[in-house]
Amino acid sequence: MKVGLDVGSTTIKCVVLDGAGNIVYSTYERHFSHILEKSGELLRRVAAEYVPGGRAEFAISGSAGMGMAEGVEVPFVQEVFATRVAVNRLAPGTDCVIELGGEDAKILFLTGGVEVRMNGSCAGGTGAFIDQMATLLKMTADEMDEAAARAEKTYTIASRCGVFAKSDVQPLINQGARAEDIAASIYQAVVNQTIAGLAQGRPIRGNILYLGGPLTFSGCLRESFDKTLDVQGVCPENSLLFVALGAAFYADREFDLNEVCQRLAERGASETYRSQPPLFESREEYEAFTARHARASVLRAPFRADYAAPVHIGIDSGSTTVKLAVIDQEARLLFTDYRPNLGNPVPLIREALERLYEEHPALHVASVTTTGYGEDLAKNAFHADYGVVETVAHFTAARYFLPNVDFIIDIGGQDMKCFKIENGAISNIFLNEACSSGCGSFLQTFAQALGYDVKEFAKLGLFATRPVDLGSRCTVFMNSSVKQAQKDGATIENISAGLSISVVKNAIYKVIRASSPEELGRNVVVQGGTFYNEAVLRAFEKEMGVEVIRPDVAGLMGAYGAALYGRGKASPGQTSSLLDRTALAAFSQETESRVCGLCGNNCQLTVNTFADGGTFISGNRCDRPVTGRADTGERNLYAYKRKLILDYKPVPGRRGKIGLPLCLNFWELLPFWHAFFTKLGFAVYHSPLSSRDLYLKGQGTIPSDTACFPAKLAHGHI
Repeated sequence: MKVGLDVGSTTIKCVVLDGAGNIVYSTYERHFSHILEKSGELLRRVAAEYVPGGRAEFAISGSAGMGMAEGVEVPFVQEVFATRVAVNRLAPGTDCVIELGGEDAKILFLTGGVEVRMNGSCAGGTGAFIDQMATLLKMTADEMDEAAARAEKTYTIASRCGVFAKSDVQPLINQGARAEDIAASIYQAVVNQTIAGLAQGRPIRGNILYLGGPLTFSGCLRESFDKTLDVQGVCPENSLLFVALGAAFYADREFDLNEVCQRLAERGASETYRSQPPLFESREEYEAFTARHARASVLRAPFRADYAAPVHIGIDSGSTTVKLAVIDQEARLLFTDYRPNLGNPVPLIREALERLYEEHPALHVASVTTTGYGEDLAKNAFHADYGVVETVAHFTAARYFLPNVDFIIDIGGQDMKCFKIENGAISNIFLNEACSSGCGSFLQTFAQALGYDVKEFAKLGLFATRPVDLGSRCTVFMNSSVKQAQKDGATIENISAGLSISVVKNAIYKVIRASSPEELGRNVVVQGGTFYNEAVLRAFEKEMGVEVIRPDVAGLMGAYGAALYGRGKASPGQTSSLLDRTALAAFSQETESRVCGLCGNNCQLTVNTFADGGTFISGNRCDRPVTGRADTGERNLYAYKRKLILDYKPVPGRRGKIGLPLCLNFWELLPFWHAFFTKLGFAVYHSPLSSRDLYLKGQGTIPSDTACFPAKLAHGHI
């Protein structure tokens, strides 16, 4: 009998074949990074129930199987070779294989010379990416596939990186785009990423075979590939098992599977990874740490039902959460509300305000201030008095706790903000622009992948004895580092501590780009929900070499700072313009998505209309949708230049035709090249103006997945 084991980045597959090559047993399971334990459990089951005497010809394959195969001295079959062996045996005549796994993507060309293309530096467009996007839409992967089948339109979404995709998807959610349309757009982004990143000039045609979890489980993803490539691909029976089948077909050495399990157990007991000092040396050190941070508490006052003194409300509408804080004239905290925004913060803010009115009939609201991503939306919807940019809101709150603060770091779910303070004013701001590997969602993603709640996962690392040294890298590479550490025997506790330390190193050395912690400042306030994680807080103090202030309202600092800002701006006896109880009860919001069309940008607008007739438009890159004035082209230098360039027409020549791509420097220099080649006797033609369709036409010829977008666009022009 033959046994093939495929240990992938997120799943483990096993097949048992009889002497005639028929499948006796197969399984496909997520391993949640417990690779050694899961492999041992599977092999014991196979040896006991399906292989007489426990002896069979055995081989291992898969992206996470190589080190394991070496450790237990079993032949390793490279997964591309294993796929090819299985395809040649089970699907002869296949021209091209497209395989998407948990973190890897492959295109295998089998005719006209065997050639394989694999993703290298990025896991965008793989199963892990789809899982991440499904989580963002509050769906399972199956629910996302069902939703995509009901889509009516698609949006342009980046798939090069999960962080960039979140930056595209989150505004669509916030602006009320249909979840069905977003789901279909995510699948189309996966298709574009696979073709643009892996085809590299070789056309994908003929008999196409779809393999791997994402393509097996998602009919919409297969349809998107078929439509984009203009082919009719096939997802064969046992498409999830082709690598394991290839390993089994290739296996030619017999092993006692129980002995292999024993060697796996012995190897799992050793720890060979690089480690760092523990976060806490003793329980006493931890208790002193918690007692010190408990002192940074905001003053609170009772908020009784008959409360009638003036209050100031701060509303922080963030990328993933909505926070609300109510303070009195002495800046004492009366009430807080903190909840996920579920894609639309407006109903949640309304609910919190109605609760305030209901529980405190005599409430006198002196001011309401909004901040965060949804600052303008919340301000327009509820007639708030002030809007304040979130950097100022956070600075206002930090200064309340530490008047001489000279450095503030705020780590949220997807974003990170750091402010340098000099002479009582913000002198420099650092933001994470292209990566969220040092943010809360980074830790949350890992916790979920390892099967833990994020709070429970954070606590595990507090007393780890040998935290894993993971460096400070992107989420995708960190995934590989974590898996390698697990293969090297690291415990969950040591991985949790290592990830918390990595968050801090990423913030200091990748986002802020500090050469040393000393240059950031010595009077530091930390805030944002991520700093509720005591492992991250401790790692930050150890790396900075200074004791910092972590307020007990670290996750509410935007809302608290906005309330403080409003308190400072309000005049004595002022009453807020906030909607009263009657208006709030009658409040309604209607959201409509439409294309502006007043200029060539064709912005996808989200128009919010409220019960009182007010409107708020988002998604616009200029004020034309608000004013309703179209672009007339008057005094528009770009429009004038475009007209001049497009006025260059081909002149019939004795030497035939020549085509120029109207992009990059050919756009700037068209007058020269047109005159040059016309004088030489050519009729000069150029490609049409840049468009999304033009880009898609050329994406199969892009030779490198690291080329910038203008360079990728040039392929469509050519």
